[in-house]
Amino acid sequence: MLLPALGLLSVVSFALAGQIPSRDGVIGGVSKSPPVQVEAEQLQPLATTPGALRVVENSGVCETTPGVFQASGYGDLTASESIFFWYFAARNNPATAPLSLWFNGGPGSSSMIGLLQELGPCRITNDSKSVTLNPFSWNTNANVLFIDQPVGVGFSHGTTSVGTSQAAAADVWTFLQIFLKDSRFSNLAANDLAIWTESYGGHYGPTFAAYFLSQNAAITAGTVSGIHLNLKTLGIGDGLTDPISQYPGYITYAGSNPYHPLVSSSVIARANTSWNTPTTGCKARITACNNGGSNSVCSAAQSFCNDNILSPLVGSFDVYYVLSPSDDPYPPDITSFLASVRTKVGGEVTWQESSNQVFDNFAATGDWMRTSLPDLETVINSGVRVTIYDGDADYILNFDGVEAMIASLNTKFSAQFNQQAFAPFKVNGLLAGQFKNSGTFSYVRIYGAGHEVPAYKNGTLAVGQAAFQFFTQTMAGQPLSST
Repeated sequence: MLLPALGLLSVVSFALAGQIPSRDGVIGGVSKSPPVQVEAEQLQPLATTPGALRVVENSGVCETTPGVFQASGYGDLTASESIFFWYFAARNNPATAPLSLWFNGGPGSSSMIGLLQELGPCRITNDSKSVTLNPFSWNTNANVLFIDQPVGVGFSHGTTSVGTSQAAAADVWTFLQIFLKDSRFSNLAANDLAIWTESYGGHYGPTFAAYFLSQNAAITAGTVSGIHLNLKTLGIGDGLTDPISQYPGYITYAGSNPYHPLVSSSVIARANTSWNTPTTGCKARITACNNGGSNSVCSAAQSFCNDNILSPLVGSFDVYYVLSPSDDPYPPDITSFLASVRTKVGGEVTWQESSNQVFDNFAATGDWMRTSLPDLETVINSGVRVTIYDGDADYILNFDGVEAMIASLNTKFSAQFNQQAFAPFKVNGLLAGQFKNSGTFSYVRIYGAGHEVPAYKNGTLAVGQAAFQFFTQTMAGQPLSST
């Protein structure tokens, strides 16, 4: 039996962790206590090299394909802020292959989730003790860089102060400047660049991409010095981008999805009331947040909406894969494996799947409820190829909400896109989902997949095979198509 992906569960209230912590028993909730700031002086003294990389080359961990280069370690933003990375060269033609960045969500979750559970050169085994080579790894034809961010996430360490997607974008840009000036990686600066992300990546992806484009313009204008980032692609899986259009999706998906209702009609009725109540309801709170609302207004919106809509509507099912009961252990936990290889790959602190400090910093600013739709529109209209994807068995960022978000976009492709009917998405002749293209914008819904789409198989297709097809087509600059 295919089991569910753990994209967002809690290190606080649940035995199993994931991409969005649960606070005070609420998935994506807001802690009643103020954020705990982790300052550099509270950490063990570590020898940093501000503005440079510290690298372990060819550790032998994960990528065992002969002749394929890998490197891991830290980019030190400052003496007290270090971002962990794990880089894998393309298995084919690495000198000319594009560079793809991967970010998991949270906010506060490690990108090692994507590496080991989803799309990296190796995948964790069901006993969580070892890994197996992934034939559908995204580094087959792309150089892939997994980044633990913001500071404080995963193996990254130091002063943990970032609490907005915009601040995170600035740090990631700075890290890439450090990475691409290093002699081991400077040749990649001329290659095409892609951002791929999931979950809270619905915020990260548009914000990072728009920030990179604005920095490029500033470099061209001479107001900023730095390396131009050759951004060509943005991919977002099961992402939270625009709460006002996406939150009604929890109500519709809970009552009617391709599998089974998640809760009773009375629970859905209460959620409808919580959404629609004037002034104090979820819709009114999100609207107030995005009409110039303060951090406290936006944070209160996150607290109310997740307490009254997101959390209760999943019922007793797994939030990341509704065909299984809650807290299902698939994909397998990666904590013990990462502990066993930490020193080999240069990790300097104990790895945690999700950082409560980082999550709480974001919850305090209400970043969750601030829309990233304008940034996404800017990126699409700039000519960057954008692919949005989701799994139809995911509740936490379900396709009802994602497709409503896409329908609300105002881009040069939107009218044509919205008029189209879906076409079957076939992989080697087997039906795997449905898709649409318009211009350089594409969307695909993958059947049978949970929150971590590349962690799933479909019919006789292998784990990750359908995701590998849409990734490969997008990275080649092509619209999506059946094979």
